[in-house]
Amino acid sequence: MEPLSHRGLPRLSWIDTLYSNFNYGADDYDAEGNEEPKALPEGSETMPYIDESPTMSPQLSARGQDSGDGVSPTPTDGLGTGVDTGKGLEMRKLVLSGFLASEEIYINQLEALLLPMKPLKATATTSQPVLTLQQIETIFYKIQDIYEIHKEFYDSLCPKVQQWDSNITMGHLFQKLASQLGVYKAFVDNYKIALETAEKCSQSNYQFQKISEELKVKGPKDSKESHTSVTMEALLYKPIDRVTRSTLVLHDLLKHTPADHPDYPLLQDALRISQNFLSSINEDIDPRRTAVTTPKGETRQLIKDGFLVELSEGSRKLRHVFLFTDVLLCAKLKKTAVGKHQQYDCKWYVPLADLVFPSPEESEHCPQVHVIPDHELEDMKMKISAIKSEVQKEKANKGQSRAIERLKKKMFENEFWLLLNSPAIPFRIHNRNGKSYLFLLSSDYERSEWREAIQKLQKKDLQAFVLSSVELQVLTGSCFKLRTVHNIPVTSNKDDDESPGLYGFLHVIVHSAKGFKQSANLYCTLEVDSFGYFVSKAKTRVFRDTTEPQWNEEFEIELEGSQSLRILCYEKCYDKTKLNKDNNEIVDKIMGKGQIQLDPQAVQTKNWHMDVIEMNGIKVEFSMKFTSRDMSLKRTPSKKQTGVFGVKISVVTKRERSKVPYIVRQCIEEVEKRGIEEVGIYRISGVATDIQALKAVFDANNKDILVMLSDMDINAIAGTLKLYFRELPEPLLTDRLYPAFMEGIALSDPAAKENCMMHLLRSLPDPNLITFLFLLEHLKRVAEKEPINKMSLHNLATVFGPTLLRPSEGESKGHLTLASDIWSHDVMAQVQVLLYYLQHPPISFTELKRNTLYFSTDV
Repeated sequence: MEPLSHRGLPRLSWIDTLYSNFNYGADDYDAEGNEEPKALPEGSETMPYIDESPTMSPQLSARGQDSGDGVSPTPTDGLGTGVDTGKGLEMRKLVLSGFLASEEIYINQLEALLLPMKPLKATATTSQPVLTLQQIETIFYKIQDIYEIHKEFYDSLCPKVQQWDSNITMGHLFQKLASQLGVYKAFVDNYKIALETAEKCSQSNYQFQKISEELKVKGPKDSKESHTSVTMEALLYKPIDRVTRSTLVLHDLLKHTPADHPDYPLLQDALRISQNFLSSINEDIDPRRTAVTTPKGETRQLIKDGFLVELSEGSRKLRHVFLFTDVLLCAKLKKTAVGKHQQYDCKWYVPLADLVFPSPEESEHCPQVHVIPDHELEDMKMKISAIKSEVQKEKANKGQSRAIERLKKKMFENEFWLLLNSPAIPFRIHNRNGKSYLFLLSSDYERSEWREAIQKLQKKDLQAFVLSSVELQVLTGSCFKLRTVHNIPVTSNKDDDESPGLYGFLHVIVHSAKGFKQSANLYCTLEVDSFGYFVSKAKTRVFRDTTEPQWNEEFEIELEGSQSLRILCYEKCYDKTKLNKDNNEIVDKIMGKGQIQLDPQAVQTKNWHMDVIEMNGIKVEFSMKFTSRDMSLKRTPSKKQTGVFGVKISVVTKRERSKVPYIVRQCIEEVEKRGIEEVGIYRISGVATDIQALKAVFDANNKDILVMLSDMDINAIAGTLKLYFRELPEPLLTDRLYPAFMEGIALSDPAAKENCMMHLLRSLPDPNLITFLFLLEHLKRVAEKEPINKMSLHNLATVFGPTLLRPSEGESKGHLTLASDIWSHDVMAQVQVLLYYLQHPPISFTELKRNTLYFSTDV
């Protein structure tokens, strides 16, 4: 999920019109997460802005997000080429089926709007008219024409989709629909007057007010609801909304239509007409988006908005931040009574002419940010995933909708907490005439986006000003209608038909970058979304003094319901004077940033998928492939028993005549020598190619192991140690004892738990036990450096727990849960088992074995 929307990206996609499900949105909660009453159905803007940008191609959605301008590609950009004919035609059918369902809903909405028109006209000529004929013509202008156009289109398209044939053609229907867009132009030109007339008539005529507040829309054929009540204001917005959606569908159809298909040129033509129409409409509409003007007399426009966490009076508050042409406004959704229109309450505003970003040196006077410990965030993720599992079970068992709603509400509360408490990257706004404000963000990407958008506007000749209370009220009042980000970015706000995202491992190779104007020290970081916000997952090495860095580094990134991958390119700064007082890190300069959607169909293949991401004129070339959670859980025994990876630990220690495998001892020694203070040690991915090189050297028992270890990046060595335990043919704590470990950790009585957990350790084979205790002491030493390396006992348990306990494939069938449930009950328990031993006072092998006499080892 994308946390911050972007004005240049489509706010709505055609699938949105399919049946919406239970949803907790921003409208239902205030900024502190307290429940608020439901608002009236949404869907009105004083003067709408029609978004003309098409949905991005999942394969190559590498359009940079540096500016707020939505530039539509020409109809031929990246479309229709290389379409797998069979798969493409099947996708065409899916796209058309979804569009047909939404078209049915749209026609029902138009019918509902037209229903009162005839009786109103009938009364207009009587002695007691509800409305005059002129008022009726103004309010319902062109609705009948639009209805007839879409009814004819629907009636022609429906049989083609229902009697599907791979050779079917329907491009001429879309071409005809596009050619009739002139009717929409007339509707849009009249839209503002229609709304104003309807509002005035409602205020002056109670009968019309009753009619316009509860229009009945017929439900779709398959829907349980026969009718839903909608306001006239909301329905009058539907035609404007529809033009955008039709254009998006054309884009999707073209993407899945082979270039040699007879429909291709017709759809291309329809898309061209639609995009030109939207562009011309926006030229007329855009200046009228707000009723407020800037001090220079220009129209004030909304450029960007989104949810940000503000640190206010020592506590975190979720704010909706609006960036206008000349002012940044920070607001909170007001609590309102049922049936009242919702509004924003302005917390503060800063004119862009007065807005400055404090330098790192000035930051030292700002309050310290209290960072929530990682283990608390991880605990919350586990709780959320456990609730997700319960929701899935309830749905599978056709449980009560009330129970599901209760679970979803609980999930929203937990996700809201996570959203509020996870950000830790400071973003300061300073008013040169007074106060400073502090936001906390999850990603440097967002900080850069906001900073760049503000700085771009500041290049214009801006004037300082003070808003009067009336002006501020008008501006804040416009926020609700203008906002482009409607819902708090949490997964429980998703409809059931939306993609749950990917769970498993994404392998990414960052190859190279081009387009730098001068030599610099360059590196990239990779981010993926997780639980509604973005997390940095990997970092390439710094390529020094170059304009064309060649990294060719591979990373394995764990995905938790992720839908997007971001790449950020930085110039490394070695100047100690630019130290950021907030987090004691030198501030490196972002050279470019870009994002692509992780399309499951494109990514889930055994082959590498190559791509290019463009950012500020810089092109970064990378490849990726995805391994599902089911596949990544498999332990594969090695066919060769001569190496160490995939070979039983007892075989390796016997061959080496050692108590702890050589690979474990050497990796731990190297980490303790030079990596124990490394931030994120064991959590940050090492370069996969380096890890594979180390694996090959250890397997071959090469004499150059120690030389290679001393030269290798420390994260690669940490990654090699994790890989060794992950590839053991059975877990270090054994398949046989796994059920007992799961039962032991669930015991409530501390004494019984202690007895059981120590007894289980005694029951392990000696090589397993000695190696486990050796690793345990090492991890405790790593955690002692937590203030520097940010790795707590809980963090280390999260990293190593599943690796040391997860059963091998034969044993795990009974334990595996849904692939999407990454923090399943089993994984949570595996983490808790290791954490128990990490938090335990030192455990001596000799003491354990001495007590064996008093216990049975039969488990």
